[in-house]
Amino acid sequence: MLSQLSRRDCLKWGSTGIGLYLIGSNSPQWLAAQQVPPDHQLIVRTETPLNAEPSLDKLLEHWITPTAAFFIRNHGTAPKIDAKGYKLTIDGLVEKPLTLGLSELTEQFGLHSVTATLTCSGNRRTEFNRVKKVPGVQWDAGAIGNAEWRGSRLSDVLKKAGIKPGAKHVWFEGLDEITEKGETFPFGGSIPLEKALADTPAAPGCLLATMMNGKPLTTEHGYPLRTIVPGFIGARSVKWLSKITVSDQPSPNHYLAHAYKVITEDTPAAVDAAPPIYEYPLNSIICSPAPNAMVSGERLTVRGVALSSGRTGTRIKTVEVSADGGSTWQSTRITSPIRDFCWLHWSVEVPLTPQTQSLLVRAVTTDDESQPQETPWNMKGYQYNGWHKVDLKVS
Repeated sequence: MLSQLSRRDCLKWGSTGIGLYLIGSNSPQWLAAQQVPPDHQLIVRTETPLNAEPSLDKLLEHWITPTAAFFIRNHGTAPKIDAKGYKLTIDGLVEKPLTLGLSELTEQFGLHSVTATLTCSGNRRTEFNRVKKVPGVQWDAGAIGNAEWRGSRLSDVLKKAGIKPGAKHVWFEGLDEITEKGETFPFGGSIPLEKALADTPAAPGCLLATMMNGKPLTTEHGYPLRTIVPGFIGARSVKWLSKITVSDQPSPNHYLAHAYKVITEDTPAAVDAAPPIYEYPLNSIICSPAPNAMVSGERLTVRGVALSSGRTGTRIKTVEVSADGGSTWQSTRITSPIRDFCWLHWSVEVPLTPQTQSLLVRAVTTDDESQPQETPWNMKGYQYNGWHKVDLKVS
C-alpha cells in the first residue's frame, strides 16, 4: 500500500521522476509527478501541471467517453488521497455544519447517476491565435468529454445542513495546491445556490461524484470526490473536493474571482467588472476527417460532436456542414442519444469537388441560438465557439 512505502522506495521512485502526493486526514505528505497513465492515449499539452487531450477522432468512438480518452485538466500537482482518512466539511451559512467521510456521504444521502459533458472553458483556445496569441494551455478542440457520473446530490447535503437566510452561493475547495506569483492556494470556485438546488429528472444541479463510468474516480479525475455541475464549464466541477461553504457572496478563490473571466484588457478594474464564467457555450466541431487530410472521390463522410449551451432545458436542434466556404449548408444526421447537458454525435455526406478546400460546421439550439461565425478575441482565450473549420487536401 502507498502509505506503507519505505524511505528506500521513495528515493527509488523519486530518482525515476515518479512521486506521490499521499493525503491522510487531509494532510499532504509528499508530492506527485505529472504523468499520463499508461492506458491513456492523450496528447500532452503541458507536463507540469499535466494537461492532456485526446485526438479528435477518439471523441467519435463512444458517446460515453472512456476514462482513458477523457481530457485531463490540472492547475497544480494532482493529489493522491487516502480515502480512509478523507473528510468533507460543509460550513458557512448553514444551521448545522457537517463533517462527512465517504461512507457517511453515501449512506446518508444515497447515490444518483447523471450523464453529463464536461468541457474546459479554454477548449479551442488555439483558434484565437489567428487574431493574436493568447496565453494558457494551448488546447485544440479535444478538451471535452461525456461521462456517466455517480454520487450524492449536493442539494440533499445542503438541506441536511440547513441553509440560512441570505445564502446565495456555494463555494468549493479542492485539496490540490497551486503556486502563482509567490502565493500558494487551493483550486476552488463557487456556483450560485439556485444552481446547486436546481435538480431535475434529467440531472441534479450539482453532484458530489465518487464514480466515473461505473468505477471509482481516478486520481486524474478527482478521486475520491469531485463536484459535477451539468451545464457549467469544467472549472466549476472541482476535483479532490475537501470543503463546501455556503455564503452570501461568490467565492474569493482566484479561479472564480480573477481567472475564468472573459476580458479584453488585463487590468484590476477590467477583471473586477467581468462576471465569472459559469455556463459553457453552444459549440460544434468536426472530428473526421482530420485537418489537412488528403481526401478523394465524389462524396465525403464528415462526422463530429455538438454541445448545446449549458442553459437548463436547451438542446441542439440542427447541425449543419458546408463544403463550399459557407455558401450552402447541409443538415446532418444525429447518431447518438439526445439528452440535457450532453453532447451529441452527428454525421453527414457532402459533395466533394476539386474546388473543395475546407469544411465548416455550425449548430442551432432549440431556443434558436445560432453558433457565431467567429468568437471575439479575449485575453485569456476562453469560450471559443465560432464555426469549426477543417482544411482539406483534395486529390
